[in-house]
Amino acid sequence: MEDTIEAGANFSGPRHPLAYRDYRLFWVARFCGVIATLSLVVVLGWQVYDVARSDYGMSRSAAAFQLGILGFVQFVPLFLLTPVSGLVADRYDRRTVATISVMLDMVVASGLGLATWLGALSLPILFGLAAMHGIARIFFGPAMSSLAPNLVPAPVIPRAIATNSIAWQFASVLGPAVGGMLYAVFPSLPYIVAVGLLGVSAVLISLIKPRTQPDIDRTVRPVVQIKEGLRFVWHDRFLLGAISLDLFAVLLGGVTALLPVFARDILQVGPVGLGWMRAAPAIGAGLVALWFALKPMERNVGVKMLWAVGIYGAATAVFGFSHTLLYSLALLVILGAADMVSVFVRNSLIQLNTPDNMRGRVSSLSGLAISASNELGELQSGVAAAILGATGAVVFGGAGAILVTLIWALAFPELKNARTFAPTYRE
Repeated sequence: MEDTIEAGANFSGPRHPLAYRDYRLFWVARFCGVIATLSLVVVLGWQVYDVARSDYGMSRSAAAFQLGILGFVQFVPLFLLTPVSGLVADRYDRRTVATISVMLDMVVASGLGLATWLGALSLPILFGLAAMHGIARIFFGPAMSSLAPNLVPAPVIPRAIATNSIAWQFASVLGPAVGGMLYAVFPSLPYIVAVGLLGVSAVLISLIKPRTQPDIDRTVRPVVQIKEGLRFVWHDRFLLGAISLDLFAVLLGGVTALLPVFARDILQVGPVGLGWMRAAPAIGAGLVALWFALKPMERNVGVKMLWAVGIYGAATAVFGFSHTLLYSLALLVILGAADMVSVFVRNSLIQLNTPDNMRGRVSSLSGLAISASNELGELQSGVAAAILGATGAVVFGGAGAILVTLIWALAFPELKNARTFAPTYRE
């Protein structure tokens, strides 16, 4: 770590990632893509719940369970294709992989917009297009995550991670809010806008200058190379602990899937209110990301991450008792801010500790953990809501996230003892 600090002190180039052309293209492409996909996702969740209630005549609990199914159908392709997507990101041009993934999402948005316009929505159509969206995401994530560190010098990477998070989080504010408002104007409109933004994202990614492909032995069988990525994560205790903590904490504490229930039947704020509720966590996360872009975290990273995950669980549990929109939004902002700390620590670990020829595979495993926590968390939330009701499911999940944090603090002492990111790999 001391060598890294010394290297950073001797670095004479621009210290902000936006000073680099290709990173600017990457940043704007990510910003447009996230606005588009989250606008799409928030409307998709609303339509699944609304169609289940209105067209299929389901009860609140039965319709909430459909939101769990929505998460599950997105997770299945993610689970099956994650090892392949990581290897693809390491073996092929990451710009091309990301561009093709964005174009697949354009097909999804077009299909949803057309079905909405024709009044032909049904649960099978919604679930089928959601599964295609899951496929696009699993190839897009590793390609973009492993491309980003190649766009700036090594001393700039921590600040680039935080700046990248700003694109994600502020787009996460705009995406759901814009999606909800556009849907209120004209139901197909958010999908039309999403297609346009995804097209801009694809063009910008293609304009990034080609990078030298990582040195990967193409004579080794793909299955063996996939196992190499698994072994790398398994033997890095800090990295394994950080990824698995996020996996199980968000798996239990995820509240996002049930927001349509709160918006429609508990708070009664409609799709516009749902958009703001989906945006609220990103507001908190975006503010934290902005702070890290100015002053990246460097000390006591493990303890800070553990506290942040505990706060995330507590905010989730308290949210379950909320019956006013403003109070709910405030709790969701706190939840998002806490989650951002965990995201920053985990992403910094991956980018600073992983050699370039394995970044795709390691990023895909991290992406699988994130997707498992999100999509399977949606399934868990849907099942729990069917049994306990929406409020009981959220409170139960938040308490579970706190318990997981306490267990991980004991099972992975490397987390609480970590003072710095202490990269073990350097070019």
